[in-house]
Amino acid sequence: MNGLPENVIGVTGEGEITGSDYENVLIPAVEAKLKDHKKIRFIYHMGSEFRGFDAKAMFDDSILGLKHISAWERIAFVSDHEHYNSLVKFFGHLIPGEIKVYTNDELNDAVRWIGEN
Repeated sequence: MNGLPENVIGVTGEGEITGSDYENVLIPAVEAKLKDHKKIRFIYHMGSEFRGFDAKAMFDDSILGLKHISAWERIAFVSDHEHYNSLVKFFGHLIPGEIKVYTNDELNDAVRWIGEN
């Protein structure tokens, strides 16, 4: 995603998200952002063609989240998939930063919130 503040990573996922997507895109983006910022924000948008995560992606997501648990200042999860939205709400309490879940119709609200001071 473009046009976000410097401390924000924004991605849109379509199709099936794989471990390779994490290893080649998301993990390097997080590691690069953490070189310049102690705390980062993340907007994770599951687009209209999103079909889910493979097992390796779910594992990589958990490891990434835990490895940098104190670095997540805010996370906005944007999805029309109630199953994933519920999981994020449930497990979001384990992360010390703020987490909000939005529907795809609320993407602009999520972008606005992730960039607020």
